[in-house]
Amino acid sequence: MRLIKNLLALIVLAVGVLWSLQGVGVVGGSFMTGQSQWLYIGVVTMLVGLVGLVWANR
Repeated sequence: MRLIKNLLALIVLAVGVLWSLQGVGVVGGSFMTGQSQWLYIGVVTMLVGLVGLVWANR
């Protein structure tokens, strides 16, 4: 069960990183590219992923 929680948290973290990079304009090819709102959404998603990792490893 701990492995599943860690994997889910890492996936959420990775999605947050991707969204943040698209928001900044580093990763192209999407409607999200260059839209600053996706930077903020990505940062919040990364924080959720980090909290999930901490929770999974308590």
